[in-house]
Amino acid sequence: MVDSPIRPFHLAVPIRDIAESRVFYGQLLGLSEGRSSEEWIDWNLYGHQLVTHLNPNLGPEGKVSVHVNGVDGKGVPVPHFGVVLTLKDWQQLAQRLTGKVAFIIEPHTRFKGEPGEQSTLFFSDPSGNALEFKAFADLDQLFAK
Repeated sequence: MVDSPIRPFHLAVPIRDIAESRVFYGQLLGLSEGRSSEEWIDWNLYGHQLVTHLNPNLGPEGKVSVHVNGVDGKGVPVPHFGVVLTLKDWQQLAQRLTGKVAFIIEPHTRFKGEPGEQSTLFFSDPSGNALEFKAFADLDQLFAK
């Protein structure tokens, strides 16, 4: 069972360009912008505080270094972050992003018929930060073994 009420998390991630961050997080993902400066932007990520911080020292291609681990036969990027959505919100997001982002892992349901069954999708922002959005038909399965 998930404890309630859940408090918002705060996460800061590196980006290579502020304007690019506004297009990706503000326009494409539709997140509302909070405080900002020339070096960072606060975003409302489904009630959580995501901060994109300018970092001119990203890797050689201006991207975060990513490793991949196998989960349910797919290569899951590490690190990654995201939000557990309602199934309806997840379906709407998947539909909205299809054709607009290059999915690392296409929208699908993993662990079908098993504990922890979930719908998931992965993609990266322009700076290489991997995002995962997932949903459970039964939220009590979030920590199922």
